[in-house]
Amino acid sequence: MKFGNPEYFLFWLLLPAIIGFFIWAYQRRKAALARFAALELIAKLTPSSDLSRQVVKWTMFCLFFFLLVIALVRPRFGVKMEMVQRKGIDLIVALDISESMLAEDITPNRIDLAKHEIAKLIDLLKGDRIGLVVFAGESFVQCPLTLDYGAAKMFLDAVTTGWVERQGTALAEAIAGATEAFRSQSRKHKVLVLISDGEDQESDAAAAAKKAVDEGIIIYTIGVGSESGVPIPMKKSGGNVVYKKDRSGNLVMTRLNSVMLEKIAIEGKGHYFHAGSNLELSRIIGEIASMEKKDLGASKITTYEERYQIPLLLALLLLLIEFFIPERIRRKKEWKGRFE
Repeated sequence: MKFGNPEYFLFWLLLPAIIGFFIWAYQRRKAALARFAALELIAKLTPSSDLSRQVVKWTMFCLFFFLLVIALVRPRFGVKMEMVQRKGIDLIVALDISESMLAEDITPNRIDLAKHEIAKLIDLLKGDRIGLVVFAGESFVQCPLTLDYGAAKMFLDAVTTGWVERQGTALAEAIAGATEAFRSQSRKHKVLVLISDGEDQESDAAAAAKKAVDEGIIIYTIGVGSESGVPIPMKKSGGNVVYKKDRSGNLVMTRLNSVMLEKIAIEGKGHYFHAGSNLELSRIIGEIASMEKKDLGASKITTYEERYQIPLLLALLLLLIEFFIPERIRRKKEWKGRFE
């Protein structure tokens, strides 16, 4: 047996509190009546309240709550096989992991924000394959295209700026590496999301974007950082921060090159976004959702039948019965005004 929401079992911990409340309410009622008059006299003057019926009503309510919790946890049993047809697109995220991505002009820093937002993007995918390419002065495939979103997030979590020895921001090489990672002869259903500060001094990224479009790839670019320029923190110890310097001892400043990233997006038939507090990945997902999907094949999956209906029906039946059980019993003899 499987459960859809096993965390709701914790509601059973409320049962002792419910029982305690019933007992407390009954005792308080008795104490209030005792302050009004002697309980023996009240029993003569008013219709008798049968304690056994109260216990029955309490028990039925507790059973109702017990069964309601079982319905909430959604028990599943009874296996069935289903053929699921998968449709989607191939999406590769190319992430800049050069040292400039350590800049803290975005909280907590450029690369940590990028990783956080990419993880959120993966959570939004439905049937699309996801891959990850990382790059600095060179690029490599960190995660090939996959439908295993959990594995993709594990690969993403392991990414750091120290993975690539050759520093720089080789955008053209990143685009070429991502193009090769698609490994598909189809000239559509492909999207590349390039996340970088755009500081490329080595190659013609716009030309690489044109070649990618010829392969049916749409390129979205996301600029991370500020255009004013900030230093790059390299080491922190004891509250002191060491910033990157060049060979002459001058402080190295990193700034967003939005013009380069806009050119890539224009040549790539996509759009350019400037990252603020987030990377606009949800907007990209909205555009991806409207694209034509390709057939990713059928797979056989095992599912369990939902059985929450049975305890839910029993719980409602018990609540209905409890409602119609009277708390008081009818007296067979009418009191004539004398105590016997």
